[in-house]
Amino acid sequence: MPPSFAADVAGYARLIGANEGGTLKRLGAIRAELTDPKIAEYHGRIVKTMGDGLLVEFGSVVDALRCASEVQTAMAERNATTAADDRIEIRIGIHQGDIVVEDGDIFGDGVNVAARLEGLAEPGGICVSAHVQEHAAGKLAISFDDIGEQQLKNIARSVHVYRVRPPHNSAAVIRPALALPDKPSIAVLPFANLSGDPEQEYFADGLVEEIITALSRIRWLFVIARNSTFTYKGQAIDVKQVGRELGVRYVLEGSVRKGGNRVRITAQLIDALSGTNLWADRFDGSLEDVFEPQDQVAISVAGVIEPTLQAAEMRRSAADHRPRRLRSALARARLVPPDN
Repeated sequence: MPPSFAADVAGYARLIGANEGGTLKRLGAIRAELTDPKIAEYHGRIVKTMGDGLLVEFGSVVDALRCASEVQTAMAERNATTAADDRIEIRIGIHQGDIVVEDGDIFGDGVNVAARLEGLAEPGGICVSAHVQEHAAGKLAISFDDIGEQQLKNIARSVHVYRVRPPHNSAAVIRPALALPDKPSIAVLPFANLSGDPEQEYFADGLVEEIITALSRIRWLFVIARNSTFTYKGQAIDVKQVGRELGVRYVLEGSVRKGGNRVRITAQLIDALSGTNLWADRFDGSLEDVFEPQDQVAISVAGVIEPTLQAAEMRRSAADHRPRRLRSALARARLVPPDN
Protein backbone atom coordinates (compact mmCIF):
# COMPACT_ATOMS: atom_id res chain seq x y z
CA MET A 1 0.00 0.00 0.00
CA PRO A 2 1.76 3.20 -1.12
CA PRO A 3 1.38 6.19 1.20
CA SER A 4 -0.81 9.10 0.16
CA PHE A 5 0.46 12.64 0.71
CA ALA A 6 -2.10 15.48 0.68
CA ALA A 7 -1.10 19.16 0.90
CA ASP A 8 -2.81 22.52 0.67
CA VAL A 9 -2.17 26.18 1.43
CA ALA A 10 -3.47 27.48 4.76
CA GLY A 11 -5.59 30.62 4.36
CA TYR A 12 -5.64 30.32 0.56
CA ALA A 13 -8.93 32.20 0.13
CA ARG A 14 -7.65 35.12 2.24
CA LEU A 15 -4.40 35.31 0.28
CA ILE A 16 -6.24 35.22 -3.05
CA GLY A 17 -8.69 37.86 -1.87
CA ALA A 18 -5.88 40.19 -0.84
CA ASN A 19 -3.72 39.74 -3.95
CA GLU A 20 -4.83 37.15 -6.47
CA GLY A 21 -2.18 37.77 -9.13
CA GLY A 22 0.69 37.98 -6.66
CA THR A 23 -0.42 34.89 -4.75
CA LEU A 24 -0.76 32.76 -7.87
CA LYS A 25 2.64 33.91 -9.08
CA ARG A 26 4.27 33.03 -5.74
CA LEU A 27 2.54 29.65 -5.64
CA GLY A 28 3.81 28.91 -9.15
CA ALA A 29 7.34 29.76 -8.06
CA ILE A 30 7.06 27.55 -4.97
CA ARG A 31 5.95 24.59 -7.08
CA ALA A 32 8.61 25.14 -9.73
CA GLU A 33 11.48 25.79 -7.33
CA LEU A 34 10.59 23.65 -4.32
CA THR A 35 7.67 21.23 -4.08
CA ASP A 36 7.79 19.61 -7.52
CA PRO A 37 11.59 19.07 -7.46
CA LYS A 38 11.39 17.64 -3.92
CA ILE A 39 8.58 15.27 -4.90
CA ALA A 40 10.64 14.10 -7.87
CA GLU A 41 13.76 13.73 -5.71
CA TYR A 42 11.91 11.33 -3.41
CA HIS A 43 10.28 9.39 -6.26
CA GLY A 44 6.78 10.74 -5.71
CA ARG A 45 4.07 10.96 -8.34
CA ILE A 46 1.76 13.97 -8.43
CA VAL A 47 -1.64 12.38 -8.94
CA LYS A 48 -3.58 15.61 -9.25
CA THR A 49 -3.66 19.28 -8.30
CA MET A 50 -6.76 20.96 -6.89
CA GLY A 51 -6.38 24.74 -6.86
CA ASP A 52 -4.11 25.24 -3.87
CA GLY A 53 -3.83 21.50 -3.14
CA LEU A 54 -1.74 18.53 -4.20
CA LEU A 55 -2.31 14.80 -3.97
CA VAL A 56 0.91 12.78 -4.25
CA GLU A 57 1.68 9.06 -4.20
CA PHE A 58 5.04 7.82 -2.86
CA GLY A 59 6.72 4.45 -2.98
CA SER A 60 7.51 4.42 0.74
CA VAL A 61 6.57 6.09 4.01
CA VAL A 62 10.18 7.16 4.53
CA ASP A 63 10.31 8.97 1.19
CA ALA A 64 6.96 10.68 1.85
CA LEU A 65 8.06 11.91 5.30
CA ARG A 66 11.49 13.05 4.10
CA CYS A 67 9.89 15.02 1.31
CA ALA A 68 7.28 16.60 3.61
CA SER A 69 9.85 17.53 6.25
CA GLU A 70 12.26 19.12 3.78
CA VAL A 71 9.45 21.04 2.06
CA GLN A 72 8.27 22.49 5.39
CA THR A 73 11.81 23.43 6.44
CA ALA A 74 12.41 25.18 3.13
CA MET A 75 9.05 26.97 3.36
CA ALA A 76 9.94 28.21 6.85
CA GLU A 77 13.18 29.65 5.45
CA ARG A 78 11.25 31.38 2.66
CA ASN A 79 8.81 32.86 5.19
CA ALA A 80 11.46 34.01 7.68
CA THR A 81 11.60 37.52 6.21
CA THR A 82 7.94 37.71 5.11
CA ALA A 83 5.23 39.53 7.08
CA ALA A 84 2.91 37.11 8.91
CA ASP A 85 -0.17 38.09 6.87
CA ASP A 86 1.68 37.53 3.57
CA ARG A 87 3.20 34.13 4.31
CA ILE A 88 2.27 31.12 2.20
CA GLU A 89 2.16 28.20 4.65
CA ILE A 90 1.51 24.61 3.62
CA ARG A 91 -0.29 21.90 5.60
CA ILE A 92 0.52 18.25 4.90
CA GLY A 93 -1.19 14.98 5.83
CA ILE A 94 0.25 11.49 5.20
CA HIS A 95 -1.50 8.13 5.54
CA GLN A 96 -0.84 4.61 4.33
CA GLY A 97 -4.04 2.76 3.55
CA ASP A 98 -6.04 1.01 0.85
CA ILE A 99 -6.30 2.87 -2.45
CA VAL A 100 -7.97 2.28 -5.78
CA VAL A 101 -6.19 3.27 -9.02
CA GLU A 102 -8.39 4.29 -11.90
CA ASP A 103 -7.32 6.16 -15.06
CA GLY A 104 -4.16 7.40 -13.33
CA ASP A 105 -6.13 8.79 -10.37
CA ILE A 106 -6.26 7.27 -6.88
CA PHE A 107 -9.20 6.91 -4.51
CA GLY A 108 -10.05 5.11 -1.31
CA ASP A 109 -9.35 5.10 2.40
CA GLY A 110 -5.69 6.05 2.06
CA VAL A 111 -6.51 9.19 0.11
CA ASN A 112 -9.48 10.23 2.25
CA VAL A 113 -7.63 9.91 5.55
CA ALA A 114 -4.56 11.76 4.21
CA ALA A 115 -6.80 14.65 3.13
CA ARG A 116 -8.41 14.85 6.60
CA LEU A 117 -5.01 14.70 8.31
CA GLU A 118 -3.85 17.59 6.15
CA GLY A 119 -6.85 19.60 7.40
CA LEU A 120 -5.87 18.77 10.97
CA ALA A 121 -2.28 19.98 10.54
CA GLU A 122 -1.22 23.44 11.63
CA PRO A 123 0.04 25.90 8.99
CA GLY A 124 3.59 24.83 8.26
CA GLY A 125 2.94 21.48 9.96
CA ILE A 126 2.60 17.78 9.15
CA CYS A 127 0.11 15.27 10.58
CA VAL A 128 0.44 11.53 10.03
CA SER A 129 -1.50 8.44 11.01
CA ALA A 130 -0.16 5.91 13.53
CA HIS A 131 0.58 3.52 10.67
CA VAL A 132 2.94 6.06 9.10
CA GLN A 133 4.56 6.87 12.46
CA GLU A 134 5.20 3.18 13.19
CA HIS A 135 6.85 2.62 9.81
CA ALA A 136 9.06 5.71 10.16
CA ALA A 137 10.10 5.22 13.80
CA GLY A 138 13.87 4.70 14.05
CA LYS A 139 14.42 5.28 10.33
CA LEU A 140 14.39 9.08 10.28
CA ALA A 141 15.68 11.82 12.58
CA ILE A 142 12.10 13.01 13.09
CA SER A 143 10.21 13.30 16.38
CA PHE A 144 6.45 13.01 16.80
CA ASP A 145 3.88 14.38 19.23
CA ASP A 146 1.06 11.93 19.96
CA ILE A 147 -2.28 13.77 19.79
CA GLY A 148 -4.35 10.62 20.28
CA GLU A 149 -7.45 9.26 18.62
CA GLN A 150 -9.15 11.78 16.35
CA GLN A 151 -12.57 11.60 14.77
CA LEU A 152 -12.05 12.82 11.21
CA LYS A 153 -14.87 14.20 9.09
CA ASN A 154 -16.62 11.54 6.96
CA ILE A 155 -14.26 8.82 8.26
CA ALA A 156 -16.26 6.13 10.07
CA ARG A 157 -13.59 5.05 12.53
CA SER A 158 -11.34 7.20 14.68
CA VAL A 159 -7.71 7.56 13.56
CA HIS A 160 -4.69 7.74 15.88
CA VAL A 161 -2.79 10.85 14.83
CA TYR A 162 0.74 12.16 15.36
CA ARG A 163 2.12 15.62 14.66
CA VAL A 164 5.64 15.83 13.27
CA ARG A 165 7.72 17.95 15.61
CA PRO A 166 9.84 20.58 13.82
CA PRO A 167 13.58 20.02 14.34
CA HIS A 168 15.13 22.36 16.91
CA ASN A 169 17.65 23.64 14.38
CA SER A 170 15.11 24.39 11.65
CA ALA A 171 14.11 27.83 10.46
CA ALA A 172 10.59 26.95 11.57
CA VAL A 173 11.58 27.37 15.21
CA ILE A 174 14.73 29.52 15.17
CA ARG A 175 13.79 33.17 14.94
CA PRO A 176 15.77 36.33 15.64
CA ALA A 177 15.72 37.52 19.26
CA LEU A 178 13.58 40.60 19.89
CA ALA A 179 14.39 43.36 22.35
CA LEU A 180 12.20 43.54 25.46
CA PRO A 181 9.71 46.45 25.48
CA ASP A 182 9.95 49.20 28.08
CA LYS A 183 7.05 47.80 30.13
CA PRO A 184 6.40 44.27 31.48
CA SER A 185 5.54 41.89 28.65
CA ILE A 186 3.79 38.52 28.46
CA ALA A 187 2.91 35.88 25.86
CA VAL A 188 0.05 33.42 26.36
CA LEU A 189 0.94 30.20 24.55
CA PRO A 190 -1.69 27.82 23.11
CA PHE A 191 -2.93 25.50 25.84
CA ALA A 192 -2.24 21.80 25.23
CA ASN A 193 -5.26 19.57 24.66
CA LEU A 194 -4.59 16.45 26.74
CA SER A 195 -8.00 14.88 26.12
CA GLY A 196 -7.49 13.32 22.69
CA ASP A 197 -10.81 14.95 21.79
CA PRO A 198 -10.61 17.34 18.81
CA GLU A 199 -13.58 19.31 20.16
CA GLN A 200 -11.40 20.38 23.08
CA GLU A 201 -9.02 22.10 20.64
CA TYR A 202 -11.69 24.75 20.08
CA PHE A 203 -12.30 25.05 23.82
CA ALA A 204 -8.58 25.41 24.57
CA ASP A 205 -8.06 27.98 21.79
CA GLY A 206 -11.09 29.97 22.94
CA LEU A 207 -9.80 29.92 26.51
CA VAL A 208 -6.44 31.34 25.43
CA GLU A 209 -8.17 34.09 23.47
CA GLU A 210 -10.23 35.03 26.54
CA ILE A 211 -7.10 35.15 28.71
CA ILE A 212 -5.30 37.35 26.16
CA THR A 213 -8.29 39.70 26.07
CA ALA A 214 -8.45 39.89 29.88
CA LEU A 215 -4.72 40.58 30.20
CA SER A 216 -4.90 43.23 27.47
CA ARG A 217 -7.09 45.29 29.81
CA ILE A 218 -4.12 45.72 32.16
CA ARG A 219 -2.80 48.96 30.69
CA TRP A 220 0.73 48.72 32.07
CA LEU A 221 1.21 45.24 30.58
CA PHE A 222 2.40 44.54 27.02
CA VAL A 223 0.53 41.47 25.72
CA ILE A 224 1.61 39.59 22.57
CA ALA A 225 -1.18 39.06 20.01
CA ARG A 226 -2.75 35.64 19.42
CA ASN A 227 -1.46 35.43 15.82
CA SER A 228 2.13 35.48 17.08
CA THR A 229 1.76 33.00 19.93
CA PHE A 230 -0.31 30.46 17.98
CA THR A 231 2.61 29.82 15.62
CA TYR A 232 3.93 27.66 18.49
CA LYS A 233 0.84 25.46 18.63
CA GLY A 234 1.63 21.75 18.61
CA GLN A 235 5.36 22.33 19.09
CA ALA A 236 7.63 21.22 21.92
CA ILE A 237 8.92 24.61 23.03
CA ASP A 238 11.62 26.06 25.23
CA VAL A 239 10.14 28.91 27.27
CA LYS A 240 13.41 30.82 27.24
CA GLN A 241 13.54 30.56 23.45
CA VAL A 242 9.95 31.80 23.16
CA GLY A 243 10.83 34.77 25.35
CA ARG A 244 13.75 35.67 23.08
CA GLU A 245 11.80 35.20 19.87
CA LEU A 246 8.71 37.16 20.95
CA GLY A 247 10.55 39.75 23.04
CA VAL A 248 8.71 39.01 26.31
CA ARG A 249 9.81 38.58 29.91
CA TYR A 250 6.91 36.37 31.00
CA VAL A 251 5.14 33.38 29.44
CA LEU A 252 1.84 31.78 30.44
CA GLU A 253 1.27 28.17 29.38
CA GLY A 254 -1.24 25.51 30.34
CA SER A 255 -3.32 22.50 29.41
CA VAL A 256 -6.94 21.34 29.14
CA ARG A 257 -8.15 17.86 30.13
CA LYS A 258 -11.72 16.59 29.78
CA GLY A 259 -13.40 13.93 31.93
CA GLY A 260 -17.05 13.26 31.18
CA ASN A 261 -18.80 16.61 31.28
CA ARG A 262 -16.08 18.19 33.41
CA VAL A 263 -12.94 19.99 32.34
CA ARG A 264 -9.72 20.58 34.24
CA ILE A 265 -7.51 23.52 33.24
CA THR A 266 -3.98 24.05 34.50
CA ALA A 267 -1.92 27.19 34.01
CA GLN A 268 1.53 28.34 35.01
CA LEU A 269 3.32 31.67 34.75
CA ILE A 270 7.04 31.51 33.98
CA ASP A 271 9.82 34.10 33.96
CA ALA A 272 11.18 33.53 30.45
CA LEU A 273 14.59 34.99 31.27
CA SER A 274 15.36 32.71 34.20
CA GLY A 275 12.90 29.86 33.60
CA THR A 276 11.53 30.34 37.13
CA ASN A 277 7.94 29.29 37.79
CA LEU A 278 6.22 32.33 39.37
CA TRP A 279 2.72 30.90 39.80
CA ALA A 280 0.70 27.81 38.95
CA ASP A 281 -2.87 26.70 39.61
CA ARG A 282 -5.65 24.50 38.30
CA PHE A 283 -9.33 25.17 37.63
CA ASP A 284 -12.24 22.73 37.35
CA GLY A 285 -15.52 23.46 35.60
CA SER A 286 -18.55 22.08 33.78
CA LEU A 287 -18.86 21.92 30.00
CA GLU A 288 -22.62 22.48 30.01
CA ASP A 289 -21.89 26.06 28.95
CA VAL A 290 -18.36 26.24 27.46
CA PHE A 291 -18.26 30.03 27.74
CA GLU A 292 -18.73 30.03 31.50
CA PRO A 293 -15.51 28.19 32.44
CA GLN A 294 -13.59 30.14 29.80
CA ASP A 295 -14.77 33.46 31.27
CA GLN A 296 -14.18 32.36 34.86
CA VAL A 297 -10.67 31.09 34.22
CA ALA A 298 -9.72 34.16 32.16
CA ILE A 299 -10.89 36.53 34.92
CA SER A 300 -9.21 34.45 37.64
CA VAL A 301 -5.92 34.17 35.76
CA ALA A 302 -5.81 37.89 34.98
CA GLY A 303 -6.68 38.70 38.59
CA VAL A 304 -3.79 36.59 39.89
CA ILE A 305 -1.25 37.52 37.24
CA GLU A 306 -1.55 41.28 37.75
CA PRO A 307 -0.31 41.33 41.38
CA THR A 308 2.15 38.48 40.68
CA LEU A 309 3.81 40.43 37.89
CA GLN A 310 3.78 43.62 39.96
CA ALA A 311 5.66 41.80 42.73
CA ALA A 312 8.07 40.21 40.24
CA GLU A 313 8.80 43.58 38.61
CA MET A 314 9.43 45.18 42.02
CA ARG A 315 11.89 42.42 42.93
CA ARG A 316 13.62 42.74 39.57
CA SER A 317 13.84 46.53 39.89
CA ALA A 318 15.32 46.21 43.36
CA ALA A 319 17.85 43.64 42.11
CA ASP A 320 18.81 45.86 39.15
CA HIS A 321 19.50 48.82 41.46
CA ARG A 322 21.33 46.83 44.16
CA PRO A 323 24.78 46.83 42.42
CA ARG A 324 24.46 50.56 41.81
CA ARG A 325 23.60 51.23 45.46
CA LEU A 326 26.49 48.98 46.59
CA ARG A 327 28.95 50.81 44.36
CA SER A 328 27.74 54.17 45.67
CA ALA A 329 28.28 52.99 49.25
CA LEU A 330 31.77 51.71 48.41
CA ALA A 331 32.59 54.98 46.68
CA ARG A 332 31.52 56.93 49.75
CA ALA A 333 33.85 54.72 51.79
CA ARG A 334 36.61 55.48 49.20
CA LEU A 335 36.95 51.76 48.35
CA VAL A 336 36.25 52.29 44.64
CA PRO A 337 36.44 55.36 42.40
CA PRO A 338 33.13 57.29 42.23
CA ASP A 339 31.08 57.11 39.01
CA ASN A 340 31.66 60.01 36.62
